[in-house]
Amino acid sequence: MEDEERAREKYFQSRDLDDVSIEELQERIVELEAEITTLRAVIEKKHSVRSAADSIFSR
Repeated sequence: MEDEERAREKYFQSRDLDDVSIEELQERIVELEAEITTLRAVIEKKHSVRSAADSIFSR
């Protein structure tokens, strides 16, 4: 459980961006947009699984 909490803190930690170049910031934006796309796909899959489960157990 502690490892999961540490991983989440690291994942969501804020960064000091003052010393980061414009190019690095743009690269980071591309990475984050790709991650957002992945996260949205996972959310959609979870909604589908939940909907399927609800339809089975709601009979």
